[in-house]
Amino acid sequence: MILIIDDDMGVRTSLKFLLSQEGYSVEVCEHPEKAEQILQEVQPSLILLDMNYSVDTTGKEGLDFLGQLEKRFPQVPVILITGWGSVSLAVEGMKRGASDFIQKPWNNEHLLQSVQTNLTLSQQERPTEDFSTRKELDKAYNFSKIVGKSPALMEILNTIGRIAPTDASVLIQGESGTGKELIAEAIHENSRRRDRPFIKVNLGGMPANLFESEMFGHKKGAFTDAHHDRKGRFELADGGTIFLDEIGDLDLNSQVKLLRVLQDRTYEVLGDSKSRQVDVRVVCATNRDLVEMVKKGSFREDLFYRINLIQVKLPALRERSEDIPLIVQHFLNNMKGLYQRDKLSVTRKALNWLKELPYPGNIREIKNLVERTVLVSPNDSLDVGDFQSQFQGTGIKRSSDSLPAVGTMTLDEMEKAMISKALEFHKSNISKAARSLGLSRAALYRRLEKHEIPYEN
Repeated sequence: MILIIDDDMGVRTSLKFLLSQEGYSVEVCEHPEKAEQILQEVQPSLILLDMNYSVDTTGKEGLDFLGQLEKRFPQVPVILITGWGSVSLAVEGMKRGASDFIQKPWNNEHLLQSVQTNLTLSQQERPTEDFSTRKELDKAYNFSKIVGKSPALMEILNTIGRIAPTDASVLIQGESGTGKELIAEAIHENSRRRDRPFIKVNLGGMPANLFESEMFGHKKGAFTDAHHDRKGRFELADGGTIFLDEIGDLDLNSQVKLLRVLQDRTYEVLGDSKSRQVDVRVVCATNRDLVEMVKKGSFREDLFYRINLIQVKLPALRERSEDIPLIVQHFLNNMKGLYQRDKLSVTRKALNWLKELPYPGNIREIKNLVERTVLVSPNDSLDVGDFQSQFQGTGIKRSSDSLPAVGTMTLDEMEKAMISKALEFHKSNISKAARSLGLSRAALYRRLEKHEIPYEN
């Protein structure tokens, strides 16, 4: 049952008719006090809550009642309705636990989509036991492009499996190169929109003056160089998923324009005053700290709450190092056919060495390292030396200018500094520190004693 709480009889009637036509059971009332009587008898599956019940339009009554609902029925999604276009009021409601907000006059399709999404999410009770193995996950979902089976990755894939069938907006966060685009594709491939377009947009590389034309399209003659009609990315994604990569790089003016289409699923093509509707699922990604950007005023708070109904945080590769051998083997298998070298293999010793590298560029960096090694090495069985020469040839290698000036440090002092740095990086793990320095555990212990460096056994 869906409960509608709104003091406008026209709104109550319209919403009840709309939702009833879709097969929902609906109860209506005009005030939170009336709602209390209904809530004592039955618990709704979802609540549509008006924000204002008095002439002052502060929304205090709506916010206060929202707080009560969150305490008593935390599992029941609440969608806020406001007729005053108060973004700050809606954002405050989202902070207090509301699932979404709808502005009057609403778009029927968008409202129904929000209701369906939030009902699906709330009714998807977390399984008592997630899929515990990669084999089980692969039977249930299409994660063929994602490599790994570490606990950190398994948790993410289980989350994706649960949210993919909904239309919930998703914000994917993680360092550069962690595979955010692959996760976005996996969400699309496991959704009901899988047979519709998946449109990727790199907002970080889009000039601000081209934003409207690129995203919403333009008509011939809309501006000087508009020689033909052009479809925008949202129109191309209609019915499917739009992936907005690097959303943290979007300037404030463009953020306002993006907010409108995300808020009511309508937009205007440049050179055409007629509003158009679009049905898309929105997935965003960034390697920036949006919360901090909101605090500094460089990212709109209302847009932030629009895009992160579900948040997925990808771990850096160094946080799931057990997946590195699988990733290396995956790239190596791809390159066997690409470079006609069917006998390519990698030694266990090399895999163990590769596991200990920091990879600030994450998966993208390890792919480049493997490919360079395959291209340069004449050997079919790749060993530590093959990878080491290419790793040292990257930008990670120190230039002579970055070394201490001659005469400022002795070799012993440099050795002590490197050992201390390795221990700090590997959090005092002797085995990992030794491997990263090219030493055996015994050799590292001898140097720790020599330099009187404290360590934990």
